[in-house]
Amino acid sequence: MSLSEKKPRLVPCPTCDGDSVFNSTNIYRPFCSARCKGIDLGAWASESFRVPEDTPPDSDVFGDPKLIQ
Repeated sequence: MSLSEKKPRLVPCPTCDGDSVFNSTNIYRPFCSARCKGIDLGAWASESFRVPEDTPPDSDVFGDPKLIQ
């Protein structure tokens, strides 16, 4: 089997879970289309994707409790 006969690698699109060709011919990779890429960009821009914040309250003592006495 030569490289030209090799099947393209398909990955799930992060937005719609449809098949997306994962190689240099797909300018939207890892997305399947411009629409899915735009949806993902919009979610980032509106801060829908966020890292949970586990900030302690201001009343808590800052630092290692073993060192604070």
